[in-house]
Amino acid sequence: MAPDPDTIPRATPDAARSRAFGLPAAVWLLGLGSLLNDTASEAIYPLLPLFLTTVLGAGAFSLGVIEGGAEAANSLLKIFSGYFSDRWNMRRPVVVSGYAVASVARPFIALIRSWPQLFLIRFVDRVGKGIRSAPRDAMLAGWATPCTRGRVFGFHRAMDHVGAVLGPSLATIFLLYQPGRYRLLFGLTVVPGLLAVLMVALAREREAHTAASREHEGQTGAAREHEADTAAARGYVAQDFGPVLHRAPSFRPSALPARFYGYMAVLLLFTLGNSSDAFLLLRLSDAGVSAFWIPLLWAGLHVVKATVSVYGGNLSDRWSRRSVIGIGWAIYALVYGAFAVSQSITALVVWFLVYGVYYGFSEGVEKALVADYAPAGLRGTAFGLYNAVIGLGALAASLVFGYVWTLAGPASAFGMGAVLALAATVALFAVIGRRPAEPETEERS
Repeated sequence: MAPDPDTIPRATPDAARSRAFGLPAAVWLLGLGSLLNDTASEAIYPLLPLFLTTVLGAGAFSLGVIEGGAEAANSLLKIFSGYFSDRWNMRRPVVVSGYAVASVARPFIALIRSWPQLFLIRFVDRVGKGIRSAPRDAMLAGWATPCTRGRVFGFHRAMDHVGAVLGPSLATIFLLYQPGRYRLLFGLTVVPGLLAVLMVALAREREAHTAASREHEGQTGAAREHEADTAAARGYVAQDFGPVLHRAPSFRPSALPARFYGYMAVLLLFTLGNSSDAFLLLRLSDAGVSAFWIPLLWAGLHVVKATVSVYGGNLSDRWSRRSVIGIGWAIYALVYGAFAVSQSITALVVWFLVYGVYYGFSEGVEKALVADYAPAGLRGTAFGLYNAVIGLGALAASLVFGYVWTLAGPASAFGMGAVLALAATVALFAVIGRRPAEPETEERS
């Protein structure tokens, strides 16, 4: 059992500023790997709905099958990759192999002739993501302290989003000079993909005994004693230089705190309304936004994501993670409700950009809360479960969303997503307790 995250001291504003650029080299390398990988994937992703409908002749339900099925495979693999990275205390080789699988598979989209072939390539691409995500998040958590988790995960998400700005921007420039040559563009994504593998391969994994000692930074004496007792129960061996993690015992559900599972239940409710972002792009395309502008709008969305992610992560280190996530989910509900009723291109574009604020306040902070709940030796498993909940929920959400869109139209589909997001936001505040305010926060308020 990990210490109650509501009792873990948060970084003060001054401390957060003084360490803003004090991130370890491994965090930067993992961030650069994500940046390059997203440059490759996001040069393709915003064009897929248009490519699917105009070149391959498929529709909204096919899009739901492709995105939902691919994300389901991704999520199931995250459980196993996270568990085995804990079991054998080996994360980096798993992370590198995951990036390699995706980087090799992705350019084959250039050769497909039907939507089932696209499904197969997306499936393999998401398999790569499923292999790497949970161990990578556990690596990041190992380089963070309880007072810097929000910052580390917020920074990593920001690097993701910078790549998602570069990818569509480069795709737009390419299509400006080579209009309609989608297949050549897709093939060229092999270059940033392989560079991403190189960056991740250079990232060093923090040794278990050092990571364990960082867990004690900023904790109370009681929390340290609790963590030491937990470590002993989970296979740590005390030596002069600190606890060393040997092969972990088989995972037991009771090894993670009950509040972690309550958090997962609320997250699942939210995810059932969180369909693939490809439907937002399809709605923009149906409203009359041309193919030339779609990648630029996707890049603009990620500018907002990257900007807000760092702020949202830092805010959650000083404030309540529950409140920051709740703000993000409420914004999601607002945007989906607006997509349900808006008709003009201008309104849809504005709300699409506002959608990036939801990501900035939720993605990195959700992961920081997972790290708060999970003991260091079980973080791979915890992140695997977290990602599985998101992916399996996305499978159901995308299939149902595509079906409702086909049966009743986009307004009904987006309205359904908004209602589920609001319900999840209410449940979040009912299930997740709020951390008592720190003295520094009270004095400044």
